[in-house]
Amino acid sequence: MDKDTFRRLELLNQLKLTETEKTDAFAFFESRENERLALEKIDTSSVERMVHVMPIMTVVREDVAVQKFSREALQQGAPETDEGYWCVPRVVE
Repeated sequence: MDKDTFRRLELLNQLKLTETEKTDAFAFFESRENERLALEKIDTSSVERMVHVMPIMTVVREDVAVQKFSREALQQGAPETDEGYWCVPRVVE
C-alpha cells in the first residue's frame, strides 16, 4: 500500500489520525504486504487445493417423526381432561 492510497482510505473512513498513528498503521499495512509477497513466492503447484484442513464428516440421521408417548399416557397425570384435552382453570377474565 502506498501513502496516497493510505491517505485516501483515511479520508474515506473519516479518520483523524495523529502522525504517530499514521506511521504505525502504515508500517502495519506495509508489513502485511511484505508477508503477502513472501507467501506468493512459495511454489504451491504440487499442493492439492482444499477447502478445509481437516476432513469433514457430517453425521446425519434420518429425520423420522416418532411419537414416544400416547395422549392418554400423558394425560394420566392431569387433574381433569375433556375429550382428549387438558382442562385448566381460567386465568384471564
